[in-house]
Amino acid sequence: MGDPREPPEGAPEGGSGNDDEYRSVVFDESFVRAARIQELSARERLSGSSSRPTRPKVRLGPLGTVPRQALALLLVILLAFGAAVYFGVSSPTRPTARPQGSQLTVSLVALSPASPVHAVADPANPFAALPPGYGDGAVGLGTPTGAASGHFSRVEVTKALDTVQRYLVASSLSPAVLVQGATAEVRAFVTPGEQAQFDASVVQPTDDRHHALTGWLVRFDPAQVALAADTVKVAGAMRIDETDSSTLRITTDHTFVYALKAAGAPAGAPVTLETVRRQLTFEFDRIDLSAAQLRLVDSVLQAGPVPCDGSLAGVVQPVLAGTDPTTPPTGPPAVDPGNHARPAWQVCGVLAGG
Repeated sequence: MGDPREPPEGAPEGGSGNDDEYRSVVFDESFVRAARIQELSARERLSGSSSRPTRPKVRLGPLGTVPRQALALLLVILLAFGAAVYFGVSSPTRPTARPQGSQLTVSLVALSPASPVHAVADPANPFAALPPGYGDGAVGLGTPTGAASGHFSRVEVTKALDTVQRYLVASSLSPAVLVQGATAEVRAFVTPGEQAQFDASVVQPTDDRHHALTGWLVRFDPAQVALAADTVKVAGAMRIDETDSSTLRITTDHTFVYALKAAGAPAGAPVTLETVRRQLTFEFDRIDLSAAQLRLVDSVLQAGPVPCDGSLAGVVQPVLAGTDPTTPPTGPPAVDPGNHARPAWQVCGVLAGG
């Protein structure tokens, strides 16, 4: 009987017939672990094609097991995030800090009567002599219909116009503001960046071009003046434009006519018409629009009849009919350029038709 270690067919030709010749080849544990096992697909197994070349894997550490599609998606996300950060930091149109401080500039113009002030003919119908074109209260504001404006939609423009109209009603038509000293109703429209300036104007109104209370609202001294009629006649218009792609601007120009009498005067007492023209410039960004607030950046107020030697910073001081007929109205004073006690921008004119 043959050697049990030999195959039935006998030892192959040229071979030893045993494993002694392979004993010099040692497969250690690290070599076995590093060996790459490739599982053939079902189609490859059926076709018998096992010689298809394989592409070596690129070793990427922990990412080595992530599918290529996922890696591509991750790369796109990282590139998009980097671009967003870059353009957000370097773009010149990037939103900056919102305006703060004394943004409003105020110009006050006193219109002195050229002759003694006369009362209206019929105190029960004080506005009878006004020319056509004046409306009652908010009707006379002439608020236009909102329409898209460049970078702002129709809805945004409409909201800005509505905010301006409500501000004008509160600051120019409300009896509580006109003769009762109220300010909260007006302050609610002012952006946080201007509220400190507004508050300073209320506490200590000063004709320094930034802290005149009458730049924000119309107010009469309730110790001197009362409303003879709740109705206020108004004529004027609004204009819409943009300062840049993120700022909407609305300019208003209105004349308000008030029927006034002396404080505490009985019914039927002489009534005087006081005319106040307000030209205001408002600006809005989209944060202001969403909050229904506004930034008042420029205010021009003309009022008459008022004395030229009085201050308009805190209240409008009208010259009432019959208050002192023996005292002639004061006209524009001579200006002394060397007198620095008076503001250089102080303006006084003569009221036409007075």
